[in-house]
This record gives sequence, structure tokens and C-alpha cells, in this order.
Amino acid sequence: MPYVIAIDQSTSATKALLFDAEGRLIDRESRDHRQHYPQPGWVEHDAEEIWQNTRAAIGALTARQQERLREAVCLSLTNQRETIVVFERGTGQPLHRAIVWQCRRGDPICAEIRGRGGEDLVRSRTGLKIDTYFSASKLKWLARERPEIAGKLRSGEALIGTMDTYLLYRLTGGRVFAADSTNASRTLLFDIGRLRWDEELCALFDVPVKALPEVRESAARYGETDAGGALAAPLPICGVMGDSQAALFAQRCFQPGTGKATFGTGTSVLLNIGDQFRVSERGSVTALAWVWRGRPVYAFEGIINFSAATIEWLRNQLGLIRSVSEVEPLATAVPDNGGVYLVPAFAGLSAPHWSPDARAAILGMTAHTRREHIVRAALESISYQVRDVLDAMRAEAGVGVQGLRGDGGAAANRFLMQFTADLTGVEMRVSATPEASPLGAAVAGMLGMGVYGSLDEVVPPPGEEAVYRPSMPADQAARLYSGWQRAVRQVLS
Repeated sequence: MPYVIAIDQSTSATKALLFDAEGRLIDRESRDHRQHYPQPGWVEHDAEEIWQNTRAAIGALTARQQERLREAVCLSLTNQRETIVVFERGTGQPLHRAIVWQCRRGDPICAEIRGRGGEDLVRSRTGLKIDTYFSASKLKWLARERPEIAGKLRSGEALIGTMDTYLLYRLTGGRVFAADSTNASRTLLFDIGRLRWDEELCALFDVPVKALPEVRESAARYGETDAGGALAAPLPICGVMGDSQAALFAQRCFQPGTGKATFGTGTSVLLNIGDQFRVSERGSVTALAWVWRGRPVYAFEGIINFSAATIEWLRNQLGLIRSVSEVEPLATAVPDNGGVYLVPAFAGLSAPHWSPDARAAILGMTAHTRREHIVRAALESISYQVRDVLDAMRAEAGVGVQGLRGDGGAAANRFLMQFTADLTGVEMRVSATPEASPLGAAVAGMLGMGVYGSLDEVVPPPGEEAVYRPSMPADQAARLYSGWQRAVRQVLS
């Protein structure tokens, strides 16, 4: 049976996973990396640490799976999407810490460009909004603050990449400088209608086009690698895809109207809208879902900055819980939220509000509020935000929503999944395989390597799905959601 090694480079860790041709997870190895916060609102990663963790994770997996790896057909890659790194041509050494998608240092630059009327140009070509969530403002900040790096970019001594590009460069010893189209599309520099870097957008953000990588389809070949000696023999690299699109792909959301929600550090809700590029007018962004055999597929996306990260905040900053496993029992220990709403605008509110200046708040507390109410409110806030973005999508997608596929670590929380089904009024199906993003990259790799001949041959994720159907009375769901909307209005005001 063919096997695929999938690298999952996420916001918090880098994993090496081994899948078989039916999508079964055989083994996994993970390495956490440090989060750097130079000042409030800034988030950075050490890209060199991530590369070393990638090698270490592959090496540990290889040591346990030598027999199976003799039948491995390729190495695939999925990654946190908008995080950006500038590195030296030839050596691949980072010239600055990677600036993470959560980082807000580009807010003033975004405001400046919006003030000059750049919003329409950006939205019409990228499908995205001018927001520092995406990569370009971070690059413009770096060019302003580090003129020596700007000079190296202009001279060709330095290169720019999202995390897929950086890891591909290191995996191939500098022989491949490329990006997958789904990752390129998250930079604010890529025209998702014409599928190419846009010179006008690059000029807007002071980015030299020659410093950007070649763009390929997700199922293309990206050279070969021995992972810096971690593999006994070189493997082709095939199947590269940004994490959220990879989850959509793994869930086989190949038809318009199919969608998924990945419940991770943040939550990304993606709804397939077909092969025609359309700009959202209601607060969603338009994502390039993938390109397969030259044909693009698009999706509306609702981006939620804080979901599982809100639970981590309860643990790390407030000390209300000792571990994530406590959350569901605490939330269900009370019959309702007691009128408490937590709006997790720790880094502003994203879709559909797009208010970077909003700040988090807990509202509705009384003398009777208990720890359990706050924990429940934090968990419920994830579902309310999914409802916000799904309502915006449904209003303009032009296709019926055929339920949602759930994945990600927080999808194991049964209360959260049922509450999401109740609030949105759509059926939630949660795969037994939580590792949807690396599975999606592996599926793309198997397509590219000919293990699958077409999308029709792609098998569903293995294991029995958990199904959550709406069961809450409609008037109760409406009352709860109305309370959430009031809380959001207070935060926005």
C-alpha cells in the first residue's frame, strides 16, 4: 500500500504524519515551537527553529516507520497560511523572525493604504480585505523598519515566502523556490482571477516581484528531499496546500454549497462557491480554494481570530482552568450562560465586522456569575462567531448550504459542536480524523503522484462521523444570538 508523509506546520507546532492511501493516520510526531511577543499585539516565530523541528519530527517518524517508508510515494506539506518570512538566497537563513498571521504591527500601514483608496483594487484582485491578518503589510513594515533587508530584497540577495515556500526551500537545499497557489493567494499580492503575482499590488506594498516565488498548483511536484538527512532516501515533494483549504479538500467539499469549519487557534469557515471568482459584499473574503488541472475553485471564507485560543486564554491568563479537558464538563455544569457573553476581540474582530480596534470584553455578569458561566460563555463565543460568518455567506453565496464539516482539535468538544448546529441551524458532521489539514495535503499529493486518478476517486476520511443535528427550539436560539449581537455592538461602540 502506498504511504505519504505529511508535514503540518501550524501556528503552535510542526508535525510529521504518516497516512496510507485510504487516508488512515498510521503515526505522528510533533514538535512545539516558541511564540515570541516583542510587544503587545506583535507575534513572531523563529523560522530556523521551525525548520529544525521539521527535520526532527521527520527523523523521529522515520526511525519508527522504516518498513512502511520504503513504500512512501511522496512528502506533502500544509501550513499556517499568512505568516511570512524573509530569508537569504542560497543558505535559506531567515533574516528576521517570521511575522505571524496574528501579528497586528501592520495596522497603521493598512489604515494608510485604505485612506489612499486602495481597498477596491485589493478586493477586486485578491478577494481579500486590506488587513494586517494577511502578509503584505507585514512586508511593507519590514522594508520600512529594516532598510538593510529591503536592500537585499531589491538586489536579489533575499527572498520572500509564506511558510510553505520557506520549508520547500530548506527541504530541497535551495533548489526549489516555489509556493502553492492557495498560500500565494493569502499575501494580498496575488491576483486570484488571473492566477499570478500582481505588479500593481506589489508596488502598493513595496514588494519586489522578483523576490516572490514561482506559483504552482497544490498537486504539482516540488522537487525532492531527504529532509536534511532525516530520510534514508530522497522522496518527491507533492501536495502543498494552505491549512484551511487543505481541510476543505480533505473533507471532499468539491461541490458548490459544501463547506467546513476548522476549529483551531482561530476558526476558518469555508464555503465552496464554484469556479467563478466573486467578491463578497457582506464581510466574508473570497478564497482561492485550490487549482486542479488549471481550473480554479473559489470559496467564501469567514475568518475568526480567536476560538480555541480563547480557551487557552482562560487557562494561561486567567487561570480559570488547568487543562482544556476541563472546559466541556464546566460548560455543561450550568444550564445556560447566565446571561454572560464573552466577545474575544483580543486582536480586534475579524469577519464579518473587520474592526481591528475592537477589544475583548465579558458582559452580562452579576453577583451570581460563576466560573462555569464564564467558561461556557467562552465556548459559546466560538459558535456565535461561526453563525456570524455563515449568515453573511448564505446571504450572497447563491447556493444552498449543505451542512458543515467540522475538524480541528476543538471539534472533539461535543457541547461546542451541538451548540454550533443549534445556533446555525445546519447539520454538523465531524470527521473521526481530526488531522484534516495534513490529510488534505496528502490527498493532493496522491492525486499528483497518480495514486488517485481524479477527484471522484478520492475516498472519504476514514472512521465513523459524529453527526450533530439542530435540536434547540428556534426561539431559544434566536434569543441567545440576539444577546450575542447586543454584546458585539457594545464592544464595537
